[in-house]
Amino acid sequence: MSRRDPMLTEIITAARRNRDTLAADALGVAALMVMLVAGLHLPVLS
Repeated sequence: MSRRDPMLTEIITAARRNRDTLAADALGVAALMVMLVAGLHLPVLS
């Protein structure tokens, strides 16, 4: 019998409950990364 780690079970449960929020958060993180990379490349352009 293999038992799951309680912390892993809690993370999986939270991810299943908040699927829409996680997708929106992932999109926000991607947007922030694009802005960061663009901002770091601005000095090179001038």
